[in-house]
Amino acid sequence: MRGGDQNNGSLFSYVDLEERVPKAHPLRIIRSIVNDVLGSLSSDFEALYSPTGRPSIPPEKLLRALLLQAFYSIRSERQLMEQLDFNLLFRWFVGLGIDDQVWDASTFCHNRDRFLAAEVSANLLNGVVEHKKVRRLLSRDHFSVDGTLIEAWASMKSFRPKGSEDVSGPGRNGERDFHGEKRSNETHESTTDPDARLYRKGNGRESKLCFMGHALMENRNGLVVGGGVTIASGTAEREAALDLIDKHHPVESKGGKRRITLGGDKGFDVAAFIEDLRGRKVTPHVAVQDRLTKTGKRRKTKIDGRTTRHPGYGVSQRCRKRIEEIFGWAKTQAGLSKTKFRGKRRVDASFTLALAAYNLIRLPRLLAEVPP
Repeated sequence: MRGGDQNNGSLFSYVDLEERVPKAHPLRIIRSIVNDVLGSLSSDFEALYSPTGRPSIPPEKLLRALLLQAFYSIRSERQLMEQLDFNLLFRWFVGLGIDDQVWDASTFCHNRDRFLAAEVSANLLNGVVEHKKVRRLLSRDHFSVDGTLIEAWASMKSFRPKGSEDVSGPGRNGERDFHGEKRSNETHESTTDPDARLYRKGNGRESKLCFMGHALMENRNGLVVGGGVTIASGTAEREAALDLIDKHHPVESKGGKRRITLGGDKGFDVAAFIEDLRGRKVTPHVAVQDRLTKTGKRRKTKIDGRTTRHPGYGVSQRCRKRIEEIFGWAKTQAGLSKTKFRGKRRVDASFTLALAAYNLIRLPRLLAEVPP
């Protein structure tokens, strides 16, 4: 017998969100770990709010919603609120009941900005890395580091001489002719985002206004253990690498540091950087850059047979390339190929949150492969 195509409205709802989500859904494991981490950050949340006034959006629910935005490539907060309104899975993950009202998109953005100004994203990433289920997946001895360019939310027309007046054409988006004008970061800056810098990836490549994102990856499972955003420059990658190593270098109980390895591409093969690593008891598994210079001489390198003769050097060189998967996911899935925020601090918070989301999205499969 054919069923009838009829829509009958219900006065009461008997839907239990917990029962509607499959028991084997990957978000169940992710939500359990996220709840543990957010519980440990409760004191940090208290410091961000006044004890009086109207209740705001709960910070735990706000961060869960931001993670969903990265997981499912939702390009705007307005679309995120639309999804939360009718998607039962999203409501369950965030912690909203079936009849709870969804927040206004402007209110959500206003509350989100409070976290972008604080160190909440970095604390969330550290909490995920230090979680008891995640800690056993990490290597304590072998790491890789790299950087990537994040295009700034500013156009090339906004890159003008410092202290100059607006000379663009009439209209909301007037024309501006800058051909033949010599522009550099020393004499020019963006009026839209003064923290953005004009930078190019290599010779023959176009210059863009951008920031530079950095990640420190452990080599066992390719999870991120540290990261951040800096002003784009020729030395930013090496300076950020040293900062990340100083934060995450394991320290033994007696106070001495255990020796670790750090993989990197040819951009890290600089004599001063190699010496800085060895002074920190870090073995530099960096790709050798021994190309010919413009004078025809072979470029000198500090990476010699003392390092390259060991089998671990070749293993580190293979593992370090997996860090590109992190940047690729953050740019395509989490939407960071071009940031939506202005200012280094806000871009840093959004990038670090994307790194935490990358770790979380990989945990269900990794945890299923190890015994409980």
